[in-house]
Amino acid sequence: MNNSAIIKKGKEVIRIEAESVSNLSDSINEDFVKAVEVIINSPGRVVITGMGKSGLVARKIVATLNSTGTAAIYLHPTDALHGDLGMVRQEDVVILISKSGETEEINNLIPMLKRIKVKLISMCGNRNSKLARECDIFLSINVKEEACPYDLAPTASTTATLAMGDALSVALLEQRGFTAEDFALLHPGGSLGKRLSLEIREIMLNGEKIPLVTEETSLKDVIIEITSKRLGATGVVNRDGFLTGIVTDGDLRRLLEKTMEIKNLKALDVMTKNPKIMKAKYLASFALQQMESFKITTLFIVDDANKPEGIIHLHDLINLGLRPR
Repeated sequence: MNNSAIIKKGKEVIRIEAESVSNLSDSINEDFVKAVEVIINSPGRVVITGMGKSGLVARKIVATLNSTGTAAIYLHPTDALHGDLGMVRQEDVVILISKSGETEEINNLIPMLKRIKVKLISMCGNRNSKLARECDIFLSINVKEEACPYDLAPTASTTATLAMGDALSVALLEQRGFTAEDFALLHPGGSLGKRLSLEIREIMLNGEKIPLVTEETSLKDVIIEITSKRLGATGVVNRDGFLTGIVTDGDLRRLLEKTMEIKNLKALDVMTKNPKIMKAKYLASFALQQMESFKITTLFIVDDANKPEGIIHLHDLINLGLRPR
């Protein structure tokens, strides 16, 4: 096995595909603008069809459109000719993908789609092809060469098609004013969705689960409270119930390193005053950011009067799939 030859070929493929995508910028023109306008102004969905590798690329573009606020579906060209054409409505916009523009299964759809009177957008590599001529809008995905040494297997052309699909999706996203919050609503199960939408109030521990002692609580009972609640810390409140401090496992270890005379000590004597706090309305991701910034593992949640109403632990946030940025 010639390692240098393998490396050389790998780099050549990357170069060819990178150049193909770079050259695609010339195809972002008035036709691209028309495609965006047609889709934006359509009350229906984007229907995308393609055969073989183009079909696989079409499915990916559909997924990207759906996740960025543009409703889209994939239509298999063969199934369309056997009943699935019924999913296409007049208010839809159809994108037909074919490298050559002469794919029989794709071109066979054109007369039927025209009967439905939908807008047709071709995404192909040949402006003079039947597909390009028959459609209302032409988006060029032409490439100079495939990365395949025999110029047969779709490689650079499929990469270019994916890039064009991404360009279209993002342009539509911006025209719609699609926000990060909108994205989160469409991705509630993922870590990104949780980072963008999950509020502290939804995950904090409250009620009897909050470790709390008063300023006058003995150190022995402070230790019992920390141990029983299993969060590595307890909040300290004054007579009026306001949070005035926090005692952590670390505070106790550092105290014992200094002295063993702890019998007469109270929570007030060992607590860290003015602990980091947060309101329940903030995003959990912001709480995680603050905990990372201050190198702490617990954060007390307080109401407007500075009375404890909850607590969150770093491990709980991580277990939910949240990660520091």
